[in-house]
Amino acid sequence: MKKKICLIYTGGTIGMVHSDKGYIPSGEGFLKLLKGMPEFSHPDFPDFEMIVFSPLLDSSDMDVEDWNKLGRTIASRYAACDGFVVLHGTDTMAYSASALSFMLENLDKPVIFTGSQIPLYELRSDGRDNLIAAMLLAASDKIREVCIYFGGVLLRGNRATKLSADGMRAFDSPNFPPLVQAGIDFKFRRVPDLPKKEGAFRLQTFEYTPLGVIKVFPGIRFELFEGIMTESLKGVVLESFGAGNIPGATTALLPILKKAHDHGTIVVVRSQCPEGKVNLGTYAASSALKDIGAVDGGDMTTEAALAKLYYLLSKGLSSAEIKWLMEMNLRGERS
Repeated sequence: MKKKICLIYTGGTIGMVHSDKGYIPSGEGFLKLLKGMPEFSHPDFPDFEMIVFSPLLDSSDMDVEDWNKLGRTIASRYAACDGFVVLHGTDTMAYSASALSFMLENLDKPVIFTGSQIPLYELRSDGRDNLIAAMLLAASDKIREVCIYFGGVLLRGNRATKLSADGMRAFDSPNFPPLVQAGIDFKFRRVPDLPKKEGAFRLQTFEYTPLGVIKVFPGIRFELFEGIMTESLKGVVLESFGAGNIPGATTALLPILKKAHDHGTIVVVRSQCPEGKVNLGTYAASSALKDIGAVDGGDMTTEAALAKLYYLLSKGLSSAEIKWLMEMNLRGERS
């Protein structure tokens, strides 16, 4: 029996057309292109239904409510479909894939994000292979998580980050191997198992919660950030040097972070380095962060750390519970 895939078109480059203001998403033009693709009528191609978002979005406009809309869409068709393909712009695809990986609790079916660097109607579009491969992978019994398929590889969604603005291999997963390498056949790789699922599938929508990201750089004036460290700020991802290092304690950073921590703000530290992980306390330059109660972000991406904060804060947990769970592996997002 053929698998049935739900194809969800949110917008993005893959379905864009030219306008006098540059590329814009087009629902009608994209649907016409799909109907003309011979692969979609191939006997080995899965059955599918299509849901088109209105309005279609450039992915730079994606926000928390759009993630909730996408989660609700998948939840509404979860029982009727065997897998899902989400067509999405590349700029925030890793954020959305990370968000959905937490939002879709006890997920037991494939949810594959894909898109393209060149619109499908262009002669050299990478969208055709990305779309067809994503549809076939969404019909696989070997995938039971949120992923990104792009440029010949399938990546765990909450491990991926955008690598290139103009290369066909647009995404990478610096601290975790690809799940599938596409060649003549799909080569599924053995990777560490996901944490055990408990209970039935359910959707946890996100509350719109004030969060921030601060990237440390030489000469940074931390006092400029003091004004945002109020009780309304619920979480901060601090992108540190190396394994969690920050400028010396003589700077204004630690008093500001201590103030934020005392207000209940969750401070998560991750490395600016694409590869490797934070290990607070390894160097004296990171010990002070550990002392004020900052969370060790391990090898999580910034996208995953933000999505995880949204998720845990939306569940109404205490600060102590959130800090503990941020250092746990919930969806394969950290080693």
